[in-house]
Amino acid sequence: MSEPVTPRWRSALDYLNPRNWFWPEEWWRKAALVTLYVLLPILMLDALFPPPLTRFQQVSGVVMDRRGAVLRVFPVDDGKWRMRAHVEELDPDFLSALMAYEDKRFMSHSGVDFAALTRAAGSLVTSGRIVSGGSTITMQTARLLEPRARNVVSKIIESVRAWQLERRYTKNEILELYLTLAPYGGNLEGVRAAAWAYFGREPDNLSPDQIAMLIALPQSPEARRPDLHPQAAIVARERVLMRLADEGVFAKDLATESADYPAPKRNDFPTLAWHASEEAVRRAGDPDNVRTTLDLALQKEVEQLATRAAGPSREGAQVAIMVVDIASREVRAVAGSANRASPGGWIDLTNRPRSPGSTLKPFIYGLAFDDGVASPDTRISDAPRRFASYRPDNFDRTFRGDVTVAQALQHSLNVPAVSALDAVGAQRFASALAFAGADLSMPLTADEDAGLAIALGGAGMTVRDVALLYAALGDDGRALPLHWLKSESEAALVKPDKAGQIMSAQSARQIVEILGSAPAPAGRMPALLTQEAPVIAFKTGTSYGFRDAWAAGTGSGHAVVVWIGRADSSPRPGVTGRDAALPVLFDVYDAISRITPRRSSGPPLREEIAGGHVPPSALARFERQNAPPQILFPPDGAEVWKDEEHTSFVLAAEGRGKLAWYVDGKALARNVAGDSVWRPRDSGFYELFVVDDAGRTAKSRVRIMTPAS
Repeated sequence: MSEPVTPRWRSALDYLNPRNWFWPEEWWRKAALVTLYVLLPILMLDALFPPPLTRFQQVSGVVMDRRGAVLRVFPVDDGKWRMRAHVEELDPDFLSALMAYEDKRFMSHSGVDFAALTRAAGSLVTSGRIVSGGSTITMQTARLLEPRARNVVSKIIESVRAWQLERRYTKNEILELYLTLAPYGGNLEGVRAAAWAYFGREPDNLSPDQIAMLIALPQSPEARRPDLHPQAAIVARERVLMRLADEGVFAKDLATESADYPAPKRNDFPTLAWHASEEAVRRAGDPDNVRTTLDLALQKEVEQLATRAAGPSREGAQVAIMVVDIASREVRAVAGSANRASPGGWIDLTNRPRSPGSTLKPFIYGLAFDDGVASPDTRISDAPRRFASYRPDNFDRTFRGDVTVAQALQHSLNVPAVSALDAVGAQRFASALAFAGADLSMPLTADEDAGLAIALGGAGMTVRDVALLYAALGDDGRALPLHWLKSESEAALVKPDKAGQIMSAQSARQIVEILGSAPAPAGRMPALLTQEAPVIAFKTGTSYGFRDAWAAGTGSGHAVVVWIGRADSSPRPGVTGRDAALPVLFDVYDAISRITPRRSSGPPLREEIAGGHVPPSALARFERQNAPPQILFPPDGAEVWKDEEHTSFVLAAEGRGKLAWYVDGKALARNVAGDSVWRPRDSGFYELFVVDDAGRTAKSRVRIMTPAS
């Protein structure tokens, strides 16, 4: 008869029976089973139920200028101010005092200080009341992450959570958790929020009385609030100071002196760069310590100038200003509105398309210079003229007859600007702006004649886009994206941004020289007559119906744009860009000269650029028929994909007579329909030329992309 078989579960219980442990045989198997049945469930529970970090992850956005000065702090969704703490940025004396007062063995225990718990329990038994707490900083952190009622069960859970925290994080990381979530009264959480609210500064260099206040408040935050209960706050601070003096953290006389200071008042959090801060947080993604490219001192000046220029809020006027460093393309200052009390003040008006008035005229003439149809001294007619169904008029309703292009631009004459745009091509001009990164909000009508109204502000553009264009104008026509974050600017040093050449360097310098020689605004001496004064190349603009007043300029290493109007686009009769916006532009440049290092005052004189004042005979007078062909496809700078479905491309251009195409110097054949067809062999860069009957040429440099490239 066979022996009965012992069930596996019974065998396992035998291994766990302590009476069997004294037998030496198979002791290692018994130890393994103990590990399996005891430690493994603990580790599984630890993995399944980690400490909740939701509150720590929901922190206030902190936006700083390029040097680390705080510009604005955002509250979290529940209205609390909770700024994330970083141990390396906190006062070391504060950290030493905190551990000496709250948890002497913080750096050595594993989450629970059993000696402190035993001492606290003994004090409770002997005195009948709680004399000292036994919670470590790690246990307090666990309670802050997961608030519970104060009882024995909660204390056990906090101990377990403390063990979990110690397993996962370093001591400095646990300190950051605690100092981010510790309550400081009202809607303040974390030592940084408390320092800003009560001391108006970061907690990086604190006095003894400030250190003691920041240690005393979390123990009883509501009863000791300095703004509501100043005497209770003073008493609690003194108690902390005396104990820290006994511990040897502070000298006795220093602690006594610090105890006599009055309780601090509550301060408002910084609210500079209201709209720019929102843009920076959106770009950064993580709201913690967003480092922008703004300059605190210049930002303050720009906001004050915007408020002053808007006037009384009852008039409803708003002002938007943007300052860009040309060398780095870093945004140095932004005022999205003058004040939030006037209508539209909460809107970032630097990002709303408005009619740019005449501020785009310099770029029309720059392209005309590039096309070889005009030069600064080309004579152009300022007389009534109709372009199909479009008939422009000058702002002052008068005409000046023949003028030079330079004079037409300086005095912002409308008919010559439309004539130049007609030669350049409205669609090509809009495409050139878009290629540079400045998109026009085109009107609903898309025909060429209606497109000529772009010259006079017939399409929308934002302050940001105008700033991008004038920064390009001051950088030899190179258009680059604007940088709002320090990280964006640093990344551009490693991998430079792709530049779009909106006009040639020579044309850009000629335009800058023309604008720099324009009549100075009232009350300003011309820069050429003023020693050490920077040359500012500026252009003003006023939209139809006096809805928008503009001034844009480049000089002293910065591009500046000023817009003044109402947020709802209602008119302000008689308010022009020259009268309202231009003085603000010059005030901004005055602020730049006071705050930033001096830059180059301006471009070389026109004689050094153009070689004299007499244009070539072909450019002595502006004629539409002198315009070269215009390449429609592929445009200059385009990247064109070539795959199995697109092995050949039909080239398109506008011009007079029969047009001939050349690729890298070789003529292209035509198909049966008479179209020039290009079949690029490989990926890479190609130069395309189109030539009309008169020998006028246009060039387009394109890149062919293939899936393999």
